[in-house]
Amino acid sequence: MNTHNRTIYLVCSKTGTWLSTLITFFSRIQYPHASISFDESFERMYTFGRTRPCNPVSGGFAIENLSEGVYKNHSDCSCAIYRIAVTQQQYEASRRLVEEFIRNKGMYRYSLLGLVGVLFNIPIKRSDHYFCSQFVAEVLIKSEVVSSSKVPQLITTDDLRALVKNDLMYEGVVEPSLISQAMNHAKVS
Repeated sequence: MNTHNRTIYLVCSKTGTWLSTLITFFSRIQYPHASISFDESFERMYTFGRTRPCNPVSGGFAIENLSEGVYKNHSDCSCAIYRIAVTQQQYEASRRLVEEFIRNKGMYRYSLLGLVGVLFNIPIKRSDHYFCSQFVAEVLIKSEVVSSSKVPQLITTDDLRALVKNDLMYEGVVEPSLISQAMNHAKVS
């Protein structure tokens, strides 16, 4: 029996950093950054981005928190949070994939070249290089949570949002108390 009794969260955000601003300008994507979380506290979100929030050139595999780092440093951050109902098997497969990235985080780099490839619809796959939506897409596709005709190297946050469009939990400013209220309200509904 494949009951969807676990939850994964997709967090799409606009952080206000120079890269976020550039991506928005060139792509017209509302939320240029994507993260994945396995709990609704959003204290541990997994992505590719700044490894040190105050250093814009320190890119790679990153663990984020909606209350700290870039989100705390930029008061104009906004986000859309989606709940993805998954089976126990999909949840465990997703966790295993993310844990592999955690164990080997020092070997991964941010793929600026991959972002350029998305702009021109040319998939650029470089070993151990990812951008945020590519990473999230790869985790969700490899764990069979979603399927896509696009390769992860071409998947944008808008594509991710379309793949999980059914369950928008919160959309608005990145304010942990508002997000918590929305999550509690969703539990009651």
